[in-house]
Amino acid sequence: MWLFNRKGPSGFSASSTAEEVTQEIDGSGLTAIVTGAASGIGAETARVLALRGVHVIMAVRNLSVGNEVKETIIKEVPKARIDAMELDLSSITSVRKFASEFNSLGLPLNVLVNNAGIMAMPFMLSKDNIELQFATNHVGHFLLTNLLLETMKKTACKSSQEGRVINVSSRRHKFSYPEGIRFSKINDRTGYNSLSAYGQSKLANVLHANELARRLQEEKVEITANSLHPGAIATNLFRHHSFVSVIVDALGKHVMKNVQQGAATTCYVALHPDVKGMNGRYYANCNLAEVSSQANDLELAKKFWDFTATLIDQCKT
Repeated sequence: MWLFNRKGPSGFSASSTAEEVTQEIDGSGLTAIVTGAASGIGAETARVLALRGVHVIMAVRNLSVGNEVKETIIKEVPKARIDAMELDLSSITSVRKFASEFNSLGLPLNVLVNNAGIMAMPFMLSKDNIELQFATNHVGHFLLTNLLLETMKKTACKSSQEGRVINVSSRRHKFSYPEGIRFSKINDRTGYNSLSAYGQSKLANVLHANELARRLQEEKVEITANSLHPGAIATNLFRHHSFVSVIVDALGKHVMKNVQQGAATTCYVALHPDVKGMNGRYYANCNLAEVSSQANDLELAKKFWDFTATLIDQCKT
């Protein structure tokens, strides 16, 4: 039983589910991409958005698993408009391929949910020689967003509907390395800590959303960018950290959210009318929440944006 159910100003709480926070919202006419939609809160986000009439593109690393999840959703929601496309966020080549294929379809894009993530991995490098958590959780989403942004701008202009970019971050963004972003040691095994590296990648999600929001406001584009903490959820994210995994298995159902509750804030920020016009904000439990001082640093966000862009340019083949 979920213990924390005090409602915030939005009228929702940590115990609210994704279906509850989107009740009576009509998402027909909208198209959304959800990364990491083959399991956990990504799959639940895709299901609930489809339930509300949104055309959902599930961006998944394993296409066969993604298609199985898609069929399961269609059985439950027969009218669901849902498709699966392959995307490996740890690979810049894969991100470029996905964006190119999506853009060539000529579909609109109203909502981009940057949800996929890995947690507490032992030190590894991606195919592009970038630390794997940083590559998957941040760099892939940063590039994907940039490559899809023109389509989102065109959609917002044609439909006169606000576009929304949502970065699924974590409370762990407050527990990165002491320096926040290890600019000179992103790919350095020396001093690597799996949980601090995860925190760094989640801080990156907030900084990315904040700087994107600033740029969109400067352009006067009808697109918002926000980040969020979905809550502590008993999912397979913890599989690479044995100690945490044991605690999750023993206590998860008593002190952690289930998947339906875990997807609530994402679905709220993606669809709820109360979020309209909100830009560069951070949500938790479907309410505005505080970020760390590092995440609120506008100069750091600008510097980090340029750093990421340069990092991607250096990986061009």
